[in-house]
Amino acid sequence: MVVRAGREFLAIPGPTTMPDEVLQAMHRPALDIYSDQMVQLTEGLLRDLSKLFATKGRSYIYIANGHGAWEAVISNVLSRGDKILVLESGRFAVGWGNAAAAMGADVEVLKGDWRRAIRPAEVEARLRQDKDHSIKAILAVQIDTASGAVNDIEAIGKAIKSTGHPALFLVDTVASLGCMLFEMDAWGIDVAMSGSQKGLMTPPGLSFCAVNDRAHQVHKTAGMRTPYWDWTERDLAENYRKFGGTAPIHLLFALRQAIDMITEEGLPNVYLRHRLLAEAVRRAVAIWAQGQVLGFNIAEAGERSDTVTTVVMASSHNPVALQRYCKEKCGVVLGVGIGELAGQAFRIAHMGHVNAPMILGTLGVIEVALHALGIPHGRGGVEAAIDWLGETVTA
Repeated sequence: MVVRAGREFLAIPGPTTMPDEVLQAMHRPALDIYSDQMVQLTEGLLRDLSKLFATKGRSYIYIANGHGAWEAVISNVLSRGDKILVLESGRFAVGWGNAAAAMGADVEVLKGDWRRAIRPAEVEARLRQDKDHSIKAILAVQIDTASGAVNDIEAIGKAIKSTGHPALFLVDTVASLGCMLFEMDAWGIDVAMSGSQKGLMTPPGLSFCAVNDRAHQVHKTAGMRTPYWDWTERDLAENYRKFGGTAPIHLLFALRQAIDMITEEGLPNVYLRHRLLAEAVRRAVAIWAQGQVLGFNIAEAGERSDTVTTVVMASSHNPVALQRYCKEKCGVVLGVGIGELAGQAFRIAHMGHVNAPMILGTLGVIEVALHALGIPHGRGGVEAAIDWLGETVTA
């Protein structure tokens, strides 16, 4: 017996649910890639991406996922043998560091913890030890979707600046751009990268870099540069060079529509929506945790992200069974635990094109599954989420 039909709910942290308007924007004939319309589309997107990153620097679009943008950033500012410092807070900064190591960088991981965010004081202490400035770049993610941690990028930027260390500050915003505040220039970030399939509500396949003048200066002598990723090549006059060849026309139409929707809602409202819905999820999880089986992976409340909540389960219970029930019986797809949390956790995404009924529906299905599978949990998690939204989303 099942109670699923119709559209499946995606509650995974990417790809996220795409608005119908974004899907419809792609349903059109191909465009002449040499036309003025193509040039205007490209220029408008690059300009608006820089606004999303909050930078006066230049932005670049790649036909690639976030892993491609990782490689783009590394290849454009480093030479083989350069040392980088990776700030661990889960899986993804370390994954970026692994990519850099494979490309020839000397990688040091500032050991963190999958249950907490990066500590800016630890970053500062390590940089003060680097008297000869052997570290050329520092890598961090704003939100790690494996652990569910949100890192205080502004505080980390201040910590770096306080040391006077010249290393570039490189930040992954794949799970945060378009969902929470990000101020590239104000926070002292030299290069930021992101992807299309999370907060930007667009199909996977596009990724972005935003680059300030200091990074462009370092780029001039970078020894890892290759033609496809190279910023200098993409700065040449012909429009097709902005994409390293043929433009991904239909993905660009989708992105244009998605950014227009974000602009219409207004970034402050987008950020507030994410905060309110994320807290609704956290209120529910906090109630469920009273059963002593479920709990937050991130220990400190202030370090839990507004785009994904990672929920750990006691070893006596299997999160895969919960995920299977939600998907097969009710049509809600939860994120699996990955990395160190594989088989120990599930993840609830609340990013991008998401609203109250989607969140409350997802939480309701999880509560149904907990009941059906006999998993001990505090009763009234959905009610707590409803109470929170009823108190904060006022008439």
